[in-house]
Amino acid sequence: MAASEITKTMSNNKTKTTDTAIDWFKVADTMLLSRAIDELEENELVPAKKILYQFSARGHELAQILLGMHLNHPKDAASAYYRSRPLMLTLGLTAEDAFASGMAKSGGYSDGRDIGVVCNMPNTDGVKVLPMAGDVGSQYTPAAGWAQAIEYRKNVLEEDEYSEAISVILGGDASVATNGFWSALTMATTLNLPILFFIEDNGYGISVSSDLQTPGANIANNLYSFKNLRVFNGDGTDPEEALENIEQATGYVRGGKGPALLRLTVPRLNGHSYQDNQAYKDADLLKKEQKNDPLKKLKAFMVPSIMEEKEWEKLEKKNQKIAGQAAESAWNRPDPDKDNVENYVFYEDLNETQVVGGLLPEGISFPESSEEPTPEKQRINIVEAVRRTLDYELGVNDRVLVFGEDVGAKGGVHAATMGLQSKYGSERVFDTSLSEEGIIGRAVGLAYAGLMPVPEIQFRKYADPATEQIKNTGTIRWRTANQFAAPMVVRMPGGFAKCGDPWHSESNEVFFAHIVGWQIAYPSNAEDAVGLLRSALRSNNPTIYFEHRNLLDSKYARKPYPGDQFVIPFGKGKKLSEGDDLTIVTWGAMCERCEEAAAQSDTSIEIIDLRSISPWDKEMVFESVKKTGRCLIVHEDTSTAGFGAEIAASVTQELFRYLDAPVQRVTMPDIPMPYNVSLMNHVLPGTDKILLSIEELVLF
Repeated sequence: MAASEITKTMSNNKTKTTDTAIDWFKVADTMLLSRAIDELEENELVPAKKILYQFSARGHELAQILLGMHLNHPKDAASAYYRSRPLMLTLGLTAEDAFASGMAKSGGYSDGRDIGVVCNMPNTDGVKVLPMAGDVGSQYTPAAGWAQAIEYRKNVLEEDEYSEAISVILGGDASVATNGFWSALTMATTLNLPILFFIEDNGYGISVSSDLQTPGANIANNLYSFKNLRVFNGDGTDPEEALENIEQATGYVRGGKGPALLRLTVPRLNGHSYQDNQAYKDADLLKKEQKNDPLKKLKAFMVPSIMEEKEWEKLEKKNQKIAGQAAESAWNRPDPDKDNVENYVFYEDLNETQVVGGLLPEGISFPESSEEPTPEKQRINIVEAVRRTLDYELGVNDRVLVFGEDVGAKGGVHAATMGLQSKYGSERVFDTSLSEEGIIGRAVGLAYAGLMPVPEIQFRKYADPATEQIKNTGTIRWRTANQFAAPMVVRMPGGFAKCGDPWHSESNEVFFAHIVGWQIAYPSNAEDAVGLLRSALRSNNPTIYFEHRNLLDSKYARKPYPGDQFVIPFGKGKKLSEGDDLTIVTWGAMCERCEEAAAQSDTSIEIIDLRSISPWDKEMVFESVKKTGRCLIVHEDTSTAGFGAEIAASVTQELFRYLDAPVQRVTMPDIPMPYNVSLMNHVLPGTDKILLSIEELVLF
């Protein structure tokens, strides 16, 4: 049978002939290299503790290699997982870099920062492998974001080079039970995105069989009723059948017909990881899986019709030699430089631009900006400040996208996006499904594709389902050694308002301060809201932007609009008052209460509004405390491990000899925010509590 004329019987009993030539020699060459790498790791390198984490791809190789050979568009992206090394080898990963990643040596995927199978490939001139994470299912929604970016850049920005590009998501059968899978599936089908879900079903998620992951143990059978989804299902170990399905599925998506899901059954010939002895499988199943080895089937398919037995043996020995030499070279590489391990948390660390993600790698520039405001006469509230800033930045930067639940026609539950969709269109200001995982994951993919996503989470507490994506986003730059980054601005109202409650009134900003790699803005007035938001929208780092609910329309927070060029750098606080006897450090809604308390005191008080808590203006705080000798920290968050504890620890550790009294905090008690108004006011830091602490510190 000629390699360009492969005939197979489909699962629907229809016969299909493909016309696309496939280089079966390359398939065999790559598969034998992948197998040689796995065997060397399993038999020598892991037992010798040269590799500490190992996830074998044996059994999965054939389908991945054939898939990789169909990813040939320079704007294609693949979102991989921990068993995806055969795909990586097909797309250009060298054997030495593969070993170096597992050995945690210099180079490789992360320069020794992450587990060796946690892969990425920036590939500026070809297919990009998006940074995977260690969380099962987290690869889905960023790939959906990339697919949406393909459509946006093709249809809105009119960039023809994105025509026929696709986004592919690789996942195992257990991953179809995750939130990420279902959220991405919803996005793909409701928006008709160019996505291929590539499910490698080996029957097990570690030891849990796939019948506990999806009803009937077959996700393909369960999705035939999904609108706008073409489902393919077949054997990933048979060369002809696997090729036919992959060719059909990729062609369907690339042809602009919409998303598809391809489920291919494959054996997992080793345990989930090296440490897994597969004791949960009986002897008959293990024997059946070994018999179903795709490498044996590939050899039977190719020998002698495409190559002779001696050629196969020669190719096998060649790749074993390549693997051996690559392993030795990788082991001889130096360990990563310890002096660099703290680099790349933020862009500003070394001012080196990432290879992929955000606006800077694509040369996007911004209008002039200034730290000096040019205030108008009329005062506006924070809602209007946010709206006007988004309006201006949408107007000058066609890569800004604003989205979330109810941000479109409704204009947001707090009205901060009112009128923006009618002005800029539903491609740029749009509603999403009710999935915070999907909202943030989508934003990651959009950011990878060179856009500036501005997702809204309606209330701080509602961000909890997105925690996985938020944490991963912050570490992307560091984990990939500055290969990738995902700058974005996550708008997030929170805090008390006309009443409290545990769901809409949570503050808990310290949670995000503890997540690596995020800037955190917390404006207390309309002027600062403009400056910090514009700074965030033009930043090369991801930003959490808090909008305090009690300040959105408060008289205290109203300030004149400071102009379309006004920016406030992150980490630069503001003195609300000058004083000599006591320093108060605060932010958000507590600024007003601190000013009220200071006005009722005879003490000379210096009040500092941090404005951003990551980074926070340590220099301003330290200079003030050195002058006053006393420090009071006031915040709405709970006391234990609140961000005030970090400030207090820093002041105590570095300024102990300057202090005339212990550092003191006024905070919420360690309880959720109560709904009853009198209870809420009782537990919030109030003017009377702040005033009492002022008196105690001065009299100490």
